[in-house]
Amino acid sequence: MAIKNALLVDDSKVARFALSKLLESRDMEVNMAGSAEEALDFLNSQSRPDVIFMDHLMPGMNGVEATKAIKGNPDTASIPIIMCTSKKSSSFMDEAKNFGVYNILTKPPHTEGLSLVLDQLDRDVTEGTLPEAPPADLAIDEEDRLDVAPNASVAMSPKTDKEPDYTPQSSSVPLTSELIEQIARSAVKTHINNRLHELLSSLFDEQFDHLKRALDESRHKQEGVIQEKLDAMEAMIEERTRHLRDDVAAEVNLNLVQELAGLKKELKQNTGFTGEHMAELKDHITSVQTIDTEFWQTLQSEAIQQAHEISRETAEDIAQRTIDLFVAQQQTAASKIYTVGLAISLGIFSVGIAWLSGLLG
Repeated sequence: MAIKNALLVDDSKVARFALSKLLESRDMEVNMAGSAEEALDFLNSQSRPDVIFMDHLMPGMNGVEATKAIKGNPDTASIPIIMCTSKKSSSFMDEAKNFGVYNILTKPPHTEGLSLVLDQLDRDVTEGTLPEAPPADLAIDEEDRLDVAPNASVAMSPKTDKEPDYTPQSSSVPLTSELIEQIARSAVKTHINNRLHELLSSLFDEQFDHLKRALDESRHKQEGVIQEKLDAMEAMIEERTRHLRDDVAAEVNLNLVQELAGLKKELKQNTGFTGEHMAELKDHITSVQTIDTEFWQTLQSEAIQQAHEISRETAEDIAQRTIDLFVAQQQTAASKIYTVGLAISLGIFSVGIAWLSGLLG
């Protein structure tokens, strides 16, 4: 939606509150002003709104004068203005559009009428079909218009029964009793309307403040009552759930005790060695001992055989070396005693080896 924020101008708090709620329900940002003067200051100092909702009758500068001022400023002339008024005549609506009003919203506003006006405005903004700003010489309210020539001046004349003699070209208008009565009636009407509007606005504001206080007090009382009921309900739920937790815990403990008892009974039945288990264990130990004995006997026989072979090989090696040494020494030795001694030593050594072999054998 192209219309996202609005400026709401109305001297009545009740009217501003009611219309602002309808606008906020359409996700629009709403800024408010309590008078036309405040609205002009807002437009001069703040960002431009997408639309202005202008009240018709306000103390001081009314909605028509404010509209003329906004449309007469080039910086704000393009902002569409929706006039909020209780007047519903077609002549007023046509005249209002002549001095720059985009559309009329009757008071009090309704959701359907507001939606129609905003939807049409959104289409015109999107399609670029907004009406152009009117010229500076805007029309005034039809009820406040006097049938007087633009360049006429008022001249005092005594009241006579005879019609005054003046030509159409004269620029002065005689101040007759009828003209005075018309001026007085218009002034009194304007004063009474403004005064009534002020009184009604003050009365609405007082009623609004009173209603708001009553609603706040009612809300606080209702919140207190609701909180008390919630606390009582919470306490009741806590009490009932506490008993329920105790019952559930007792039931769970009973089931656990029964399951543990059955498990213990089953363990007792399956615990310990039976006679069959002992017989199987004895047979296993006996077979292991038999295997170990045969293994050690085999290992001992192999060890003795290897020892014999090592001893024989060692003796043969030593004898061969001794013979070789004897031959070498015999060839180089000159003494026979040395040869005989060596032979005796060799014989003794051979006897010792034979004896050692006999022991191992």
